[in-house]
Amino acid sequence: MRPILTILFFICSNQLALAQFQPPELTPFQKQIQEAMQSDIRTAEEVARDRERQPLQTLTFFGLKEDMKVIELVPAGGWFTKILGPVLRDKGELYIAQPDFYYSRTDEVLKLPGLDKVRKLPWGEWKGELEAGVRTMPPPGQWAIDDADMVLTFRNYHNFSEQARAALNQSVFAALKPGGWYGILDHTRRHMEPENTENGRREDPVAVIKEVQAAGFVFVDYSNLHFRPDDELRYEVGRESVTGNTDRFTLLFKKPE
Repeated sequence: MRPILTILFFICSNQLALAQFQPPELTPFQKQIQEAMQSDIRTAEEVARDRERQPLQTLTFFGLKEDMKVIELVPAGGWFTKILGPVLRDKGELYIAQPDFYYSRTDEVLKLPGLDKVRKLPWGEWKGELEAGVRTMPPPGQWAIDDADMVLTFRNYHNFSEQARAALNQSVFAALKPGGWYGILDHTRRHMEPENTENGRREDPVAVIKEVQAAGFVFVDYSNLHFRPDDELRYEVGRESVTGNTDRFTLLFKKPE
């Protein structure tokens, strides 16, 4: 009898262990994101980057829901837009915002199937002065939106100078409704490392948290989804040795209710 009980114990233990490590079943909305990832409007090159960029996991971490009003900042070629547009098309709203001079083919992207309801927000004219330097993308003016549920930016925060980032965060704060979410994903810089020729497109995540908090946001959480142990944080993100495999921070903030 004892051997039989022992076998049953091990069977039950193994089944319990398997149940504990089973990935959770996808929600209906997560399945919509997966469907958008498989859409024909995405190029083979874009699909090939899914494994590295993990859009399903990233958007799940940010808390995206199908009925949200979302602003995507500086979408450029629309890598995330081609996913966000279709999943928000029926019940939500997607706006994109970037300076007109930054990427000339964005309008062509918006003509693709499933993106017909995506709307552009004028970047607006900022009234301040920008310091001299390489990163002089101007921050937006005030958008005619103050009830967005979420603002997202993917690998763009580094395009702004420190002064412009402060103004950008204020514009995002004003565009969000109380309780709205602000998600930032960007390339990681070593903590407290001064800017140099190799790290100009990287940001110190601790400094980013402080900057966003200074605009009035509450820091909610971070994710290690895009942690890359083999990125030494030494080289420019476009270098062949690190491009597509940079360590990236993923931060979530909330506008107080």
